[in-house]
Amino acid sequence: MLQELQQFAVDTRRKFHTVPEAGFTEFITTFEIYQLLQNLSFHLYIGKEIMDSDERMGLPKPEEIEASKERALAYGVPEAFVEKLDGGHTGVVAVLDTGRKGPHIALRYDIDGLPIIESDEEGHAPFDEGFRSKHSQEMHACGHDGHISIGLAAAKYIDANKEKLTGKFTIIFQPAEEGLRGANSIVQKGWLDKVDYFMSGHLGINALQAGSVAATANQILASTKFDVTFKGKSAHAGVEPNEGKNALNAAATALLQLNAISRHRDGATRINVGHLSGGSGRNVIADEAVMLVETRGETTELNQYMYQEAERIIQASAAMYDIESNISFMGQGLGAVCDAAWIDIVKEACQNNSDVKEVYDVLPLKASEDVSYMMDHVQKNGGLATYMIFPSPLPAGHHHPQFDIDEEAIRTAVSVYIDVIHYLQPTIN
Repeated sequence: MLQELQQFAVDTRRKFHTVPEAGFTEFITTFEIYQLLQNLSFHLYIGKEIMDSDERMGLPKPEEIEASKERALAYGVPEAFVEKLDGGHTGVVAVLDTGRKGPHIALRYDIDGLPIIESDEEGHAPFDEGFRSKHSQEMHACGHDGHISIGLAAAKYIDANKEKLTGKFTIIFQPAEEGLRGANSIVQKGWLDKVDYFMSGHLGINALQAGSVAATANQILASTKFDVTFKGKSAHAGVEPNEGKNALNAAATALLQLNAISRHRDGATRINVGHLSGGSGRNVIADEAVMLVETRGETTELNQYMYQEAERIIQASAAMYDIESNISFMGQGLGAVCDAAWIDIVKEACQNNSDVKEVYDVLPLKASEDVSYMMDHVQKNGGLATYMIFPSPLPAGHHHPQFDIDEEAIRTAVSVYIDVIHYLQPTIN
């Protein structure tokens, strides 16, 4: 059965790779996940059942959500199903309770793509082998298509063995991981309140041989994503420049000074201005400018330090030019630490796994993940949480138009999740 599930995961990954959708617009993705789960023994939940609407961050513009709905209808998603996801309530939660005493095991898999145009050059495997993105402005450039397929394979394993398994299983197919926007809304709905063991993970990240796994990850950086709008006053740049208040000047000043924030002695910190735009013409004093910014820190406290410094600099830069500034939060993730107990769990579970060539105790993520909300919630309620890494050679980095994964890493991940689920069953061991 294992080999069948591994091949299913590889084939399914290729299918999802062709229809990537950005966060909170995953209408097709949600429907396809639901279709593949509906004949199993799980109770399925979608729409507002799975998330607290008010806890979502960085929602797309209404017209972007509507365009994705129309695309899903054209794809063949039934209108009644699309309406259940209205407003961007995408994703699926699948629950199977065996009715027998045992642990509550939760698995989480992110499902969103990125606003990236995928490469159509020879040598890029999805292009060469016919599963390049069909959506011109979107791409699975971070491996979430593989994550979906791994989660579906795990669900099929649990269903096939439900008469032998014990306890409860909750599988979360989470929207809007990119930008750290979706996880907390699911946490706040209560799905992880009484979880004993929580697992999630990521393909790639470390460009090592496929067939290995890190039982835990470190350097899961806390992060805050925010947009800044500077509001000034327009005027003729030649006739009456003294009447204008240049928002673009304030934004440019802030950009330079943000990168001068002192790094912290207690750990890694990051800041990036990824986009700056403003003004309307060379002879017009710019009355508005917009910056897209993120801070990161090795811990939640270090990220908060970076954000507070950023806020101070933004306000001061606006004051220099006598204009207004407004900050809008778009996403946030906490710092996270995996429970060390998972190192022995994964090693012992996989000791006879011929697909696993090496088990690392820990590998660095060096990035941010809103799974941190889920991990933190489980740990605060007495459960054990981990974030595994399944390395792969990378022809190009994550979030690149030529990103791709060695599919052997997908096969490895399927076998690891199955072995760990099996190992955590008290009546089987």
